[in-house]
Amino acid sequence: MIVLIDIGNSSIAIGISKSGDSINKIYRINTEKTRSADEYAITLSRLLNGKVDRAIIASVVPELNDVFREYFQNEHEVVPLFLQSGVKTGIKILTDTPREVGADLIANAIAATNIYDSTCLIIDLGTATTFTYVENKNLRGVVIATGLTTSRNALVSKTSLLPQVELEPPQKLLGTNSHDSIKSGLVYGHASLVDGMIVRIKEYINKPDLKVIMTGGHARIIHPHCREKMLFDDALILKGLLLLDNFNPPGK
Repeated sequence: MIVLIDIGNSSIAIGISKSGDSINKIYRINTEKTRSADEYAITLSRLLNGKVDRAIIASVVPELNDVFREYFQNEHEVVPLFLQSGVKTGIKILTDTPREVGADLIANAIAATNIYDSTCLIIDLGTATTFTYVENKNLRGVVIATGLTTSRNALVSKTSLLPQVELEPPQKLLGTNSHDSIKSGLVYGHASLVDGMIVRIKEYINKPDLKVIMTGGHARIIHPHCREKMLFDDALILKGLLLLDNFNPPGK
């Protein structure tokens, strides 16, 4: 069993691959930085029913790295492979400070360039909404915008009279009540943000036919309401980690 883990600021995705060729099962749990190592160990043990041969991890939450490292070492006698400097990725990072590029963005780039196109734009809708441009497997730049949940929480926390709402499309575009009005602004507003950034990036790099892939926890909410053409793959990071395992075989 190969275990693939994406530790994000809002949620943790856990993928299981039995053969190493594909992902058989995906679990998602909430990220809780104050949760104890024992609590995470109990949850992981319930989900990982069987012998773990390898574990590959992409993390943007350093506080949890040791928790997951110690779990696999203590419970499965496996030293997990973290996506970090020194690991073979096949992606060259051509930014001002390559170390600032998150492991999640690199994992996305690995998967997108090997599965879809070596030159592409990857949109990841998570705590932040990111736009990553990769050209011939060279990561050339990123745009970071406020994520959907982050936008909602900021809006509600700063306005005394606005209610908390579910992240879902409203009954109609022009809301006639507070809930639908907020939902419309969040969902259609974010879809418009995505569409607008795609147009601008294509113009900026002069590639009107650039392939675009959308992924991330909120992709299912926003993707149906976007007007620009794009592919949808909500397991992109985990697929990138599975490829990473192939690029970095044990003992080499």
